[in-house]
Amino acid sequence: MLYSLIDILGTIAFAISGVLVAMDKRLDVFGVFIIAFVTAVGGGTLRDVLIGNTPVGWMTQPNYTIIIIVTVIFSIVFAGRLKHFRKSLFLFDTIGIGLYTMIGIQKGLDAGLLPIMCIALGTMTACFGGVIRDILCNEIPVIFRREIYATVCILGGGIYFLILQFPVNPDIPYITGIICIIVLRLLAVKFKIALPSIYRK
Repeated sequence: MLYSLIDILGTIAFAISGVLVAMDKRLDVFGVFIIAFVTAVGGGTLRDVLIGNTPVGWMTQPNYTIIIIVTVIFSIVFAGRLKHFRKSLFLFDTIGIGLYTMIGIQKGLDAGLLPIMCIALGTMTACFGGVIRDILCNEIPVIFRREIYATVCILGGGIYFLILQFPVNPDIPYITGIICIIVLRLLAVKFKIALPSIYRK
């Protein structure tokens, strides 16, 4: 139940972030839907292909497409209100990576992968949809800039496996990992914490 809820929330969060980017680029309705769709399912598609879970999730479960269509319509209708929040794109993107990291980790565990591979899979699940979104919208993907992005997914995954070693309710490590990812990224942006650049003049 918790897994399904998080999966739905992650899909919605990433779809909204895709809509906001597409609307900033002044794309038409079809373009907005395509960007929202690839943002929401891009990471999950890569994950499923890597672990051999084919056909990939959204091809066998039409619920994903329905959720994305409803989210796109909702976002377009209430676009004016969404844009009142100056950092709405950042917020939805951050929520999305927190949720999707844990989804990817769970998929890795179900496939019998080692924890480090599960964390890598969770990071790809969280980040790859945003990479596709930014490339299609002619932007340098956030993951390749100095801003902390994939790093918080790795840290959140590590915290998840650390808490998993203790005798606690199975939902606690899951929820804690999500909260840690979201909070860490918010703090990193607020205090301008970034990875060092290797650029030389």
